[in-house]
Amino acid sequence: MADKKHGIDKELIRDLATLLRETELTEIEVEQDDFRVRVSRAAPPAAAHVTYAAPQSPAPAAPAAPVEAETSSQAASLADPARHPGAVPSPMVGTVYRASGPDAQPFVDVGDQVSAGQTILIVEAMKHMNEVTAPHAGRVVEILVGDGQPIEFGEPLMIIE
Repeated sequence: MADKKHGIDKELIRDLATLLRETELTEIEVEQDDFRVRVSRAAPPAAAHVTYAAPQSPAPAAPAAPVEAETSSQAASLADPARHPGAVPSPMVGTVYRASGPDAQPFVDVGDQVSAGQTILIVEAMKHMNEVTAPHAGRVVEILVGDGQPIEFGEPLMIIE
């Protein structure tokens, strides 16, 4: 059993610190009932060094696509997916997976219709797999995270309209 002194679960704190190192995050917070713990670490100082790269020829420009007029709220939601009304935020810090296993099909792809409560992703946190479900029915218009990507609490994962 975890070594507890004054109600502090040292094993939980060690697990959170390990998760910080593994995911290269700077802070993690866990809350359950009336218990809350936050572990953070200072970001490593930026190294001051110069890297020289060989000059590359510019890539050919893609032909311009016709652009439709957008309202300022549409432009804001495209620039910041977290402000989009259909954004699905991460419920926790962890690692996101688009499928139930390495060889399995993704739960959803762009263009798929989903129903409220349908599993759309899995977030692994502290070796626990947590299903992320669609908050409402709609069509998946954008997936903002890659398989195996570390994510933060509240980070937009996908957009469902």
